[in-house]
Amino acid sequence: MRLINLDGRIHLVTGDGVVDVAKASEQRFGPDPQDLYQHWDAFQEWARTAALPAPSARVGTIGSPAPLPRQVFAVGLNYDDHATESGLSKPEHPVIFTKFVSSITGPVETVQLPAGSVDWEVELVVVMGRGGRNIPEDRAWEFVAGVSVGQDLSERDLQLAGPAPQFSLAKSHAGFSPIGPELVTVDELPDPDDLELGAEINGETVQHSRTSQLIFPVSNLIAYLSDTVELYPGDVIFTGTPSGVGMGRNPKRFLAPGDELRTYITGVGEFTQRFVTADSASVAPRS
Repeated sequence: MRLINLDGRIHLVTGDGVVDVAKASEQRFGPDPQDLYQHWDAFQEWARTAALPAPSARVGTIGSPAPLPRQVFAVGLNYDDHATESGLSKPEHPVIFTKFVSSITGPVETVQLPAGSVDWEVELVVVMGRGGRNIPEDRAWEFVAGVSVGQDLSERDLQLAGPAPQFSLAKSHAGFSPIGPELVTVDELPDPDDLELGAEINGETVQHSRTSQLIFPVSNLIAYLSDTVELYPGDVIFTGTPSGVGMGRNPKRFLAPGDELRTYITGVGEFTQRFVTADSASVAPRS
């Protein structure tokens, strides 16, 4: 099953078209994408058995499949090669921080660059379908609604300023947490623990790996997090990025106005973003 948020309404993706969930279910499930996760088990059962209407055209602005999660978790240094390029040791336990909810968008086409050095980080994003504490690692995928494509955009100057890193703040500028275009349920994937992911800037490959290279795979992350905090339906987990980020290069490289960043996970989806300065984004186009 694939789901997409169009103009703030959740839709089932069917072939080349979409079905509005609220309309097809006669309001049993509302249009709000985030609210759907509160009823995930019932929704899955309905989606398996419902007689769906003919799909409509896929029209509208694509939003995040989880636009307002209660909690957003992100994982640092979760690929060996990224830890190495960062000049740090392989962690013994997951390195957890957050990205603030106000930074979440769909796969928006244009992102304003703040002052500083903005870096790219392709990531597999997990959205929880069930919550709980002390979730067993061997059952963790059962608690997942689905996965999506994400970018953990990061402003490195702020991140590294001061006596301690400002991970969360530096990674939470407007538009710095795009997720989309679709949420893909686990049963759609041959192996959810081995997905190809990558990023390209202006057609040049800058990141390429597989999620089988995660130091702490998805099931371990869910078990680890739920040992401390209660996870809620609709929570989001950015699972970490492989090597190839701009800060790890010599010389360092960061996003510039006019750059186009393509982010993809094979079998899940892709999106492309263009970066502009704040001034150029505010100027109205000429007629």
